Amino acid sequence: MSEDLQSNHTASPPIISVRNLTVGYGDEIVLRDVSFDVLQGEVLAILGRSGCGKSTLFKAMVGLIEPIQGEVYIDGEKVLPVLEGASEKILRKVGVLFQSGALFSSMTLAENVAFPIRLFTKLAERIVERLVMLKLAEVGLTGKERLLPSELSGGMQKRAALARAMALDPKILFFDEPSAGLDPVTSAEIDQTILRINATLGTTVVIVTHELHSILTVADRVIMLDKDEKNIIAAGSPWELKENARDQRVVDFFNRSPADDRGPVR
Repeated sequence: MSEDLQSNHTASPPIISVRNLTVGYGDEIVLRDVSFDVLQGEVLAILGRSGCGKSTLFKAMVGLIEPIQGEVYIDGEKVLPVLEGASEKILRKVGVLFQSGALFSSMTLAENVAFPIRLFTKLAERIVERLVMLKLAEVGLTGKERLLPSELSGGMQKRAALARAMALDPKILFFDEPSAGLDPVTSAEIDQTILRINATLGTTVVIVTHELHSILTVADRVIMLDKDEKNIIAAGSPWELKENARDQRVVDFFNRSPADDRGPVR
């Protein structure tokens, strides 16, 4: 990525570094030679049109797929694929909220949130129970701890999954399409929850999304991917890109305009 696509954020060293990352499936290359940083405490949105590789990049960053080449570093340590012995040290620094929520359907909310605490710590059960109640309270689910996921609305399931992602007080939270399938009011509630966590805990947040309202509400900075170029075509403040972008693909995205054959304006 060229220097003009780099953020002006220079106050702190990056907590995530993606370097020369190429990822794909079989013979198909989805992204090629992608590089960028995420700074501690910022909210970064990864955006672009459908099929541009947002979710593929997300999976590579959290170790769910192995890159063809390149590396991802979290807090200075190289991310290894989960199936190849990913570092427990790294796993404890990140929380992941998948698009589906991925709650264990046979477990209550309390059991879901307690799962990573019991897996990675040796805390006494009374401490685990107290932490679970605190995490559920942080996402507005006090009193729901005995419910199963199937007994919750879609928005409540997302918040429960967020409580589980936060269980170990991670430095970084990854969100894959957090507003997908939610009504506008519930989506706004999720946005405000993300902002509150970032502001009160200083948690770094990486969001994969195509929801323009959420991007403009929560993101400090964005990177925009393109399916044809297989790389980043724009980076910076979402509001600056909305108002000042010259690349027609970026202009169309931020103004919800249909694509045509005009091509990028340089």
